[in-house]
Amino acid sequence: MEGREIEAIVLAALPDAQVDVSGEECSFTLSIISPSFEGQNLMQRQKGVLALFEQELKTGKLHAMTIKAYTPEQFAELQNTYLVQLEG
Repeated sequence: MEGREIEAIVLAALPDAQVDVSGEECSFTLSIISPSFEGQNLMQRQKGVLALFEQELKTGKLHAMTIKAYTPEQFAELQNTYLVQLEG
């Protein structure tokens, strides 16, 4: 499976998302920023994204997936924290 395939699957389900995919072959890390995650805890977000790849995970086409899922506000806060640490 390729990163662009993974990105396309996520964007089909979450068209408002920003998606970054890294990794290769059958092991990937996804960073997803979407307002659709509002009101969901981390487990709910991860389960929702993993459900998009149920078949690929069952067949072994996809072996491992790390999911980092943020609302836009959470991501902005994370960036601000990182910048403060760099400046400090």
